[in-house]
Amino acid sequence: MDIEVSKQKKAFLRKLYLAHHIDSEQHNLLSLNKLTGMPRRTLQDAIAVLGDIGIECQFIQDGERNNSGYYRIQAWGPINSVWVSANLNEITEILAA
Repeated sequence: MDIEVSKQKKAFLRKLYLAHHIDSEQHNLLSLNKLTGMPRRTLQDAIAVLGDIGIECQFIQDGERNNSGYYRIQAWGPINSVWVSANLNEITEILAA
């Protein structure tokens, strides 16, 4: 089944995918890069606009260095995190295409 996926849909799914991983365990940009294979800039851009879909994400400073810390989901807003978890394989496949 080869269905064309729009850039907008991929961007939306990328946000859900990242939010799921951030909510599952403590991640910073380096660990998200290793986990997803996404470039650092793509990760930064996607995390910065999670609020556009109602997901509240915060960087928790953990140490003296500026970038020492991790991201945490404060609230999923209108997004159903259980649905994201249940459909993670499909989301991953679409993003890989």
